[in-house]
Amino acid sequence: MEQLKHFTHEHLLSLVQLQPDHNNEKSDKEDEDEDEYKDKDDIVVEDRYVGKCKMCEEEIFSFHLSYYSCKDCNYSLHKYCAQLPTTQQNHPLHPGHSLTVFKFIRTTYSEWACDICKNPRKMFYNYHCYICKFTMDIICATMSEHKMDHPSHPHQLQRSRSWMISFCYACGNKHSGTFYNCSTCSWFWIHLECALLPAKLLIHQSTNGSFSHSHLLTLSYSFPYIERKAMFFPCCRVCDDGFKYYNWHLGCNKCRYYVHVDCATSTRDAFVSSILMPAGLGKTYKNFKDDDHPNLTRYPFPDESVNLVLMHLFINKGDLLIKGKIDGQLFSHPHPLILLENGSLSLHDPMKKVELLCGGCVRPITSLPFYKCSEHDCGFVLYEWCTRLPSEIQNHYDHPEHPLVLLPKIPGNLLNVFKRQVCNLRSNGFAYGCEECEYYVDIHCAFIPDVITHEAHPNHLLLRCNSSADQSKRFCKACNQYIQLGFHCPTCDFYLHIRCVLLLPRTIKHKYDKHPLSLRYYPVENHSSEYFCEICEDELTRVVLSLQHVFHVYAHCLCPPKTSV
Repeated sequence: MEQLKHFTHEHLLSLVQLQPDHNNEKSDKEDEDEDEYKDKDDIVVEDRYVGKCKMCEEEIFSFHLSYYSCKDCNYSLHKYCAQLPTTQQNHPLHPGHSLTVFKFIRTTYSEWACDICKNPRKMFYNYHCYICKFTMDIICATMSEHKMDHPSHPHQLQRSRSWMISFCYACGNKHSGTFYNCSTCSWFWIHLECALLPAKLLIHQSTNGSFSHSHLLTLSYSFPYIERKAMFFPCCRVCDDGFKYYNWHLGCNKCRYYVHVDCATSTRDAFVSSILMPAGLGKTYKNFKDDDHPNLTRYPFPDESVNLVLMHLFINKGDLLIKGKIDGQLFSHPHPLILLENGSLSLHDPMKKVELLCGGCVRPITSLPFYKCSEHDCGFVLYEWCTRLPSEIQNHYDHPEHPLVLLPKIPGNLLNVFKRQVCNLRSNGFAYGCEECEYYVDIHCAFIPDVITHEAHPNHLLLRCNSSADQSKRFCKACNQYIQLGFHCPTCDFYLHIRCVLLLPRTIKHKYDKHPLSLRYYPVENHSSEYFCEICEDELTRVVLSLQHVFHVYAHCLCPPKTSV
């Protein structure tokens, strides 16, 4: 019936048709137009909520397909509520007696309870039996009509008869309230809130700045293994947990940005999201004061030549006299060393295939001044601060039993190459060592600070930790390898290898490209092609170094440990 005169309202009600929301996938052209939403600050919500039914006092959603509405006033009814007769005979839930509809029961009590769902009601439409005093609310009376055709499932879903607590198949979490389930697939239960999730969602200011993404995220109803493998098994950008193939998620394939549905729609307080809850890969809020850490070392290094670990030893020492000439024998070198403040000597430049590495810290020398061997044919060079290294270290964090002595050369080693005990890499630079225990570390690992910060996990302090000491299995966020000694954020359970911290500067030059390459922590937005290494041609997974979305290389292909030989 297009029009209906209902006993609950004085005006005629008109039937309004709703389109079923099956079109969850947009066309390619529509995907290209997503950027028009990038400046919006709200969640993009589709037209799922229509109004509220005046009989059962529940919402009218688009999946109800149609409803009755009054054109003169704000009065709406579900179609199945509006078509209920005032009297019913042999109702399946109460056969044998007639049931009559009432707005409320005229008793001395202001509240009553439905005999089917046991929910307390007040001033609520119900069906009542005068013979046995049976009372049933309108929701239970129309339960067989509460169905949903959802694009996530091939079968029609039926509403659960009563309020319940259960795990939701969509998000994988426990919910309380109204569920819809499939009578054919008994395992399929979804909570009403998850069923009403929009097909497109924009994360921006609505999440208190805890995390954001400028593109619309598309709702997907599964994440098969093959797709996850093709995307290198991504983790949720909010909580950093993995995905299950059957749980729903929101994602942007352009940027390889994926989040759980409950993480994307979370409205937790920003402090709770970033401090008390795992911060994952989203925005973090500062949990320390700069005044409490005046000498805090900040990573990554600006470029390959900078060594903040060594430089911070001399920052607060005042003006130090720089000698013009020093004895090379102090550093196991047979010739005197002279300070080079200007001259025609070529500095380190990969594009010109010129390699000039400090013999102490094995860092590229890209600027003056530095010390050079006085002999013309000898290529031995030293940074000025490497000539000021202390001769001994007491109570080293990884070898406190004995003092470590500065060793320009490791006794008995061919070409002075040794394995660094802290980062397990090889070097032929200066070392601090204990010959009694055959323990050697390079000068970088010798001065690792207790506390640092890193751009990959900003605003939270990272504490030096030893995972092998507490037998914990921790994995580096950069290379995904097991950590023995590294840095840890106890608030967010975030780990980095010491070698990933030391060997990956913010920018680097490479002989295959004339532009500097910048360190990236996540895929680049609007990237037009696949991510693969320009050197080994493998697909990129974790740490990505990129230049203007064009030149990509693996971090371990670009930054192998250098030697000065």
